[in-house]
Amino acid sequence: MALETDSSNNLVTVRDLHYAIGSRVIYKGVDIDIARGRITAIMGPSGTGKTTLLRLISGQWKAQSGTVDFDGQRIAKLSQAKLFGLRKRMGMLFQSGALLTDLSVYDNVAFPLREHTRLPERLIRDIVLMKLEAVGLRGARGLFPAQLSGGMARRVALARAIALDPEMIMYDEPFAGQDPISMGVLLRLIRRLNDVLGLTSIVVSHDVKETLGIADYVYVISDGEVVDHGTPDDIRHSKSDWVQQFIHASADGPVPFHYAGSAYATDLLGARSA
Repeated sequence: MALETDSSNNLVTVRDLHYAIGSRVIYKGVDIDIARGRITAIMGPSGTGKTTLLRLISGQWKAQSGTVDFDGQRIAKLSQAKLFGLRKRMGMLFQSGALLTDLSVYDNVAFPLREHTRLPERLIRDIVLMKLEAVGLRGARGLFPAQLSGGMARRVALARAIALDPEMIMYDEPFAGQDPISMGVLLRLIRRLNDVLGLTSIVVSHDVKETLGIADYVYVISDGEVVDHGTPDDIRHSKSDWVQQFIHASADGPVPFHYAGSAYATDLLGARSA
């Protein structure tokens, strides 16, 4: 599905992306634009390659064909040193949080600063406390991951993701496993941080209501293709039967309830005659 957008306003541009793992095709000619300063959602059922897209954007994996550009730089053509430098401009909130279990909350947030900068410890302390204050957990800096609730752990991971003041944050299923209060806090944080810090955000999710509530632009992906894209209102009123089935969680629609197989009666009769 070709896009007609102002390319100068895009931080990430994906064109004619093809990617497969063995015989399994993940993407077949996908075009996606991630506009600067906006929250772009990538939605679709589990197993459609949403997390794969984040790996391709960050250069962990390389596409078989097509292009992925970040701020005008072709990801696949960067040297390892330049790719590592580019990744400092990206933050990542992993689905699991991925906190280091043997480090305190404070040290988890300080970790990227200690690894990638030569800042003095007193300045690192100020930055860590500022990031933890932004997510409401400055008072929890002495705790360890095992002492945190699921929602608190996700917020600590978010503080760590913004520690280096990246231009873009990638959220991989940020609402998975969260209770309603924790989810509400995360929703507010993602929107607030994006607006206050002038970030560009990519939210990968299959949580329809929550994601449509904060996104500026949405791509719905299925079977290796972009099924539809547009504003949240565009998606809510999509003419695609598949999109309507997805956003309304309908059991019946283009995605069948039964996995493809031989006729039921044939199966039963065949079993009886065997």
